[in-house]
Amino acid sequence: MHRSPALKFQSRLFSNRSKTQLARRVIKPTCDVFLNHRGIDTKRTIATLLYDYLSRFNLRPFLDNKTMKPGDKLFEKIDGAIHGCKVGVAMFSPNYCQSYFCLHELALFMETKKKVIPIFCDIKPSQLRVPRNVICDKKDLRRFNWALDEAKNTVGLTFDSSKGNLSEVVTSATEIVIKSLIELDNEESLMYTNFGSPNKTPVPMVPTKSIMKEY
Repeated sequence: MHRSPALKFQSRLFSNRSKTQLARRVIKPTCDVFLNHRGIDTKRTIATLLYDYLSRFNLRPFLDNKTMKPGDKLFEKIDGAIHGCKVGVAMFSPNYCQSYFCLHELALFMETKKKVIPIFCDIKPSQLRVPRNVICDKKDLRRFNWALDEAKNTVGLTFDSSKGNLSEVVTSATEIVIKSLIELDNEESLMYTNFGSPNKTPVPMVPTKSIMKEY
């Protein structure tokens, strides 16, 4: 019986993760992947659908309305989830840059050097900029502009809601997230092995290339 590529990714992911966690004896993070999005644009479409897809593979995606509970401290919960996650998915949309929270989350991704997978929904990378009506101090403005510049130079997926297939882009994003988690777990295992053997020369990491797909 043949297993689908996604199921093979899942099997490898859990195998690698269990070995890494057993070796390092670490506490599991609060989430595997943080879904950064603008609610009024994408919460009822791509964000929720991606959350559901990732959850089917027993991953722990963070989506504010699905993960947070009444009484949770907003910044504490969000910042903690970003620090604990391994991958961030940034779903850029027409109203994305008008949100302080979206920009703060993106900046935190970049500052903590997370693997970021951009999805450009009804917007081009060149259109990403901090509007004048966003209330923030000069320090945050610099953070936000820098984070957007980093995102513009990161290969991602594009989705046009007027003619694209939502299921296809979510399926592709799910597979990319799973592949990224496997790669990161492999790198962690390799780093742990090298660190645990002082006489060995660390093996250099070879960066992987992403492919831009349009939907």
